[in-house]
Amino acid sequence: MTESSIKQIRSRSGRLVPFDPDRIERAVYQAVTAVGQQDGHVAGELARQAVASLQERYPGGTPSVEEIQDVVEESLMAKGPPGVAKAYITYRRRHEDIRASKRFLGVTDDLKLPLNALTVLKKRYLIKDDDGNVVETPGQLFRRVARHVAAVETGYGDDAAAAEEIFFRIMTSGEFIPNSPTLMNAGTALGMLSACFVLPVEDSINGIFNSVKHMAQIHQAGGGTGFSFSHLRPRGDRVGSTKGIASGPVSFIGVFDAGTEVVKQGGRRRGANMGVLSVHHPDILQFISAKQQEGFLRSFNISVAASDTFMQAVKEDGEFKLINPRNGKVTGTLRAGPVMEAIAGNAWSAGDPGMIFLDRINAANPTPQLGPMETTNPCGEQPLLPYESCNLGSIDLVKLVVGSDIDWQRLGSLVEQSVHFLDNVIDANRFPLEEITEMTNANRKIGLGVMGFADALIRMGIRYDSDQGLAKGDEIMKFIHDHAVAKSREIGARRGSFPNFKGSLWQQRGFKSMRNSTVTTVAPTGTISVIAGASSGIEPLFAISFVRDVMEGTHLLETNAEFDRVARKRGFYSDDLMMRIAQVGSVQGFDEVPEDVKAVFRTALDIDPHWHVRMQAAFQKHVDNAVSKTINLPRDAGIDEVRQSFLLAYDLGCKGITVFRYGSKEQQVLYLAGEVVEGEKTEYVRASAEFAGGCPAVDCEF
Repeated sequence: MTESSIKQIRSRSGRLVPFDPDRIERAVYQAVTAVGQQDGHVAGELARQAVASLQERYPGGTPSVEEIQDVVEESLMAKGPPGVAKAYITYRRRHEDIRASKRFLGVTDDLKLPLNALTVLKKRYLIKDDDGNVVETPGQLFRRVARHVAAVETGYGDDAAAAEEIFFRIMTSGEFIPNSPTLMNAGTALGMLSACFVLPVEDSINGIFNSVKHMAQIHQAGGGTGFSFSHLRPRGDRVGSTKGIASGPVSFIGVFDAGTEVVKQGGRRRGANMGVLSVHHPDILQFISAKQQEGFLRSFNISVAASDTFMQAVKEDGEFKLINPRNGKVTGTLRAGPVMEAIAGNAWSAGDPGMIFLDRINAANPTPQLGPMETTNPCGEQPLLPYESCNLGSIDLVKLVVGSDIDWQRLGSLVEQSVHFLDNVIDANRFPLEEITEMTNANRKIGLGVMGFADALIRMGIRYDSDQGLAKGDEIMKFIHDHAVAKSREIGARRGSFPNFKGSLWQQRGFKSMRNSTVTTVAPTGTISVIAGASSGIEPLFAISFVRDVMEGTHLLETNAEFDRVARKRGFYSDDLMMRIAQVGSVQGFDEVPEDVKAVFRTALDIDPHWHVRMQAAFQKHVDNAVSKTINLPRDAGIDEVRQSFLLAYDLGCKGITVFRYGSKEQQVLYLAGEVVEGEKTEYVRASAEFAGGCPAVDCEF
């Protein structure tokens, strides 16, 4: 567009900012495409006419944003094709409604974030005064985090100010965001920055209740905890000290669950736990069906720890042994087939249990000299030793798409910066227990992962459930892992390897240095995806268009940004179509949507289960820790589909698996149309403010 005589405009905040005529053209283009016009020249000519009218009215002046929009509106009404002015007015009013909602929310939006992102930030992350009033902006939050994490540099003789600017930039751009406790607690008195912890549960009253206390301390600071209950003696076993009878591990898991409900993580987010029991434990059948009791273990995900011996017995229709952990004696045998059916059946009806494959986890244990890993964090992506923690962060892949591929050079730089950030987090951390401090610093585990993968595939024109989609996931994660390992080696050479390097797998592989015993994890991302405006983890989209509850009494139609862009560009966009899509979530049944667009915009329930599992396995090949991925199934899926998903995950090399059949859990963060929510039958697919676009279960959003 030609140079304008207007050099500055007055923003809504009152600041003078440079005038950008291209912004007018982009707004007009959206209005033009909304009425089915596909000729970009029309938008350009209308925008030039609007700018000419603006210059006539304010020659060399400084109009406000509202005055500019008034002139554009008048120009479109006078010279635009039918319907364009109305589309522009609708667009303008919609954005004014959003701005009004932001003002009502009481958060200064200095980063121009979506309303739902601001809602989540206000609820969980932004610092508040004693009266509950927000006292920082999103930009100030990221500055607080960047400064706190970068301060570590001075202890190594490096430039803290330079690191702070890098960390601030990658977070405010949304290209990288660390796990929630880092955002919540960096630069505050609490100071605990890790999300994932594993605590031991000893077979004694003192040991059990010490773990309950330690769990409460971690939850209060915003962390999640994982437990193996496999060492607790079975129900009915003798208790030597009292001559009494043991109540068994399931009863004690209930104690941990009750403790979590009391703490509620200081009101910032719900408590979350993983409970694991070995398939060889005599109480395994009681454990498998534990979540069938309504309201029982509400704050727990539970998983069966399956051995290779058990999985082989399933395939051969054989038996496996039950072993009393108190004395190591065999107490009986069970046929593996019916036990697997019980696991699948309970997962089908209640969403739990999942499975973790312990032998595979320990084959990749980076520090085998310290003993075996027996459990994971709440969402299963982080196997840990007792008292270990891990610091997680995720890169938003969609922001790195250029044309039909990833900007590999930018991704490489971002991986290096993110590994640097996460390694610093270990030193900047303040842990609630000395045992955790010692174990974390000895192994220095970090977990860099991704979000926005589904969005990135869509932008590149790649179907999620396809060999091309699997290949792209494999390529991306291998690239990230290779660069993360190289950066960790480089930091290790300068600052020293993790103290337990001697005897580790890294040393056995011939490495001379390694700063972190693990570098990659694929987490569910949850609310940090909402902040970034990205799809969750490596999950496909769950709905293309839906109604989001952004705050009390306010519901906004939300359409996937890529679908909105494509629909406008291809000329099939209409508000009516978006509302009809919001009634079902998927675009597969709509004649207005071209077939090639339907092929790319596949939702979780459009995708056959085996593709979900295969995508998880594609990423797991290049991940040190594990991969959080929900195998989403429709309500009418059968138990055999669940069973086959479990077996396929094992055969393809996954470290664990979670299957979620829609409707199998009481609480969800997304409901399909026709469900009763808060006493009302929903007309549209409805999501909470914290729904990140992936798994609709509350458990997935931690």
